[in-house]
Amino acid sequence: MTLKATPLNSVHRALGAKMVDFGGWDMPVNYGSQIEEHNAVRGDAGMFDVSHMCVVDLRGANVRAFLRGLLANNVDKLQAPGKALYSCMLNRQGGVIDDLIVYYFAEDWFRLVVNAGTAEKDIAWIRQQNDATASGLTITPRRADLSDDGIALVAVQGPNARAKVWQVVPQTQGPSEGLKPFNAAIVADTPFGELMVARTGYTGEDGFEIGVPAAQVAALWNALAAAGVKPAGLGARDTLRLEAGMNLYGQDMDDNVSPLDAGLAWTVDLASERAGAPDGFIGKAALQQAGQTQQFVGLILREKGGILRAHQKVVASSGNAGEITSGTFSPSMQQAIALARVPLDVAVGDTVHVEIRDKKLAASVVKLPFVRNGKILAS
Repeated sequence: MTLKATPLNSVHRALGAKMVDFGGWDMPVNYGSQIEEHNAVRGDAGMFDVSHMCVVDLRGANVRAFLRGLLANNVDKLQAPGKALYSCMLNRQGGVIDDLIVYYFAEDWFRLVVNAGTAEKDIAWIRQQNDATASGLTITPRRADLSDDGIALVAVQGPNARAKVWQVVPQTQGPSEGLKPFNAAIVADTPFGELMVARTGYTGEDGFEIGVPAAQVAALWNALAAAGVKPAGLGARDTLRLEAGMNLYGQDMDDNVSPLDAGLAWTVDLASERAGAPDGFIGKAALQQAGQTQQFVGLILREKGGILRAHQKVVASSGNAGEITSGTFSPSMQQAIALARVPLDVAVGDTVHVEIRDKKLAASVVKLPFVRNGKILAS
């Protein structure tokens, strides 16, 4: 199988990146030291190529009403241009088709950023619902390898990330300096073309996710590197997001997992009536019928002898069992940590046991996140 490549593929290779197959994409896992890349984001500024993800523009007079029915979160929370919202898109059984960010730019223009591995099924589902509701929207995928006007994505994260972006692209400072988290600005006149600068991220640190014309992304990347922003690969991205308690699609939730069981109840608006969506959003009835059956927690391993990994069994004192969904060794905490779905009778502060090979090792149940803005919050 031929792997897909982002517009930065040759740049990664020139930097000596270790490349891996990530869901059909040829992506850098690290550039030499995953730990150094992780620590650069926690302490200074690092950047990630996330151009494998897909920007999808939805345009039309009925786009807000359409999204009211498509997404579990309520897009009526988006009233100021540039405001962003994290949401799940559900199937009719209440499972998560994808988790995504939706941006509001105008009443006839909303933008989604969806995951790489789900992009094709997401777009097919959105088009199917567009046809079924006769919403008449124009749905345009903007992924860098899909169209001539493709948008590449670079995430610049860390306590010094915003200042270094402004150093490289001073035209963005005015529009973005006052941006609150989960807001974005479109900046037209930069040396790298029109940019979408969003104060969002997947690391638990401050920074921007920048949408840039695919033809200009290498120039932006090289300029950021020259300003001292350290390239970072998928390995560091995974340890950072796990420390921040952020879900990864395909591990922590999927088509068969309810957002209520994946720690994402805060992204689901079951209460609001939604104009143009008389039956509520897709999947609402299934969520109301099933309710929450498990809870999503953090675990810290308290005994030596193993690393917490996905699919390991978690046994509560009651004898009821759950499962780790993501696990790693935390560079920030120097401890083995995990995200897990566990029975509802488990409480923060409890001790559970994780089955690692032929051992049952003790772990503490903690509230997420483990680390945020460089501070260790769970111990």
